[in-house]
Amino acid sequence: MKKIISVILILSLLFALSACAKTGSEAETTTPDATQTTTETSGAETEPTGEHKAVVIYFSRAGEQYGVGTIEKGNTKIVAEMIADKTGADLFEIEPTDSRYDLSYDDLNDYAKKEQADNARPEYKGNINLSSYDTVYLGYPIWWGDLPMIVYSFLENNNFSGKTVYAFCTHAGSGDAGTAGNIAKTIPDAAVSDDLLAIAGTTAQNEQDKALSEVEEWLNEIK
Repeated sequence: MKKIISVILILSLLFALSACAKTGSEAETTTPDATQTTTETSGAETEPTGEHKAVVIYFSRAGEQYGVGTIEKGNTKIVAEMIADKTGADLFEIEPTDSRYDLSYDDLNDYAKKEQADNARPEYKGNINLSSYDTVYLGYPIWWGDLPMIVYSFLENNNFSGKTVYAFCTHAGSGDAGTAGNIAKTIPDAAVSDDLLAIAGTTAQNEQDKALSEVEEWLNEIK
């Protein structure tokens, strides 16, 4: 009888140990899953919501240019990429659909003058939803003392209400040509800064360390 009781006690003890071992094993396999779920949820919560974001929007042209010869990357594009790199902003290029923007420098110069005289609104490829951004860095070359007309097309086609706009340009000696005021008139619902960055095209193309220094100084000023 004692032997039977002893066997029963031993079997009960083994069963209890087995149950504990199973529970411990389940805890080890479920804990990492639970941690991973928490991490994923946290990641979803910290995913960018589009608030307090910036974008660099620019028009630039490669090819034959005044003072720098034939170039592979436009002067304004070089500056735009510097600003995006320093601020972490997104980039959007205003690209024309008209092949005449690929003309030689002199021919394009004449064409740009005609666009300005006609108050033209050239078409461009694609678009960007500005609702995710509160800061816009707007870049362009100075053409005939003003913005290229394709930049006006973009400004008029988009809603800049409530945005803060910082303009930058490249030029061949004219400086910013007072274009911040023209931008402010075109998008009156935006807060357009009058602290405009103007960099000579030759500097952007041939003295990029100097151009970067000017970009950094400007960004520090407008913060």
